Parts: sequence; structure tokens; C-alpha cells
Amino acid sequence: MLRRPVESAQYVSIRYTERLEDAGIAPSVGSVGDSYDNALAETVIGLFKTEVIRRSGPWRHREAVEFATLEWADWFNHRRLLEPIGNMPPAEREALYYEQQGRAKKVA
Repeated sequence: MLRRPVESAQYVSIRYTERLEDAGIAPSVGSVGDSYDNALAETVIGLFKTEVIRRSGPWRHREAVEFATLEWADWFNHRRLLEPIGNMPPAEREALYYEQQGRAKKVA
């Protein structure tokens, strides 16, 4: 098995960050050295594979996987109820958060 040194992966990560900065794009997740984002991503990917890919396969066409992914992402963000945030979907809680932030700015 061919293994690349860690430095090679770090170089790619640094180069990727530089390309984002050059394009004026902020990374969507994480901060430097924050392993918690990776753990969250790995957990969500694992859930997706278990709940969709393995349960509904074998897949005959790539399009079928794409549609199943869209359906699952919609459920995960817009219909899944989370107890820690008041038994509401994540997207609804996020909208409420930004609405409250807007009101707080107007008061200040």
C-alpha cells in the first residue's frame, strides 16, 4: 500500500485554504486545528450511509443515489425533530436564531 506523508496532506490543505482566500470565499466549516468539525462530518456521513446507502441499495443508477441523497438531506435539515433544540427541525431553529439576532440589532 502506498502511503503519502502527512506533510503532503497538510500542503494540500494549506493550498486549498489559499485558493479559497484568493477567490474571496470563506470556508464553510471549522477553524484551524478544530477536530470537532471533522468528527461531526464523519458522524453525519456514517448516518447517511447506514440509513440510505446500505439500507436502500443496491443502486442501479447514479441518479437514484442523487435523488435519495436529496430526499435524506431535506429530511435531515427540514423535517427531523431534535429534542435538544425544542423538538424542532434544524432549519427552523436556525431561521428563528437569525430572526432573533435581527430583532436584537434593532433594539441596540
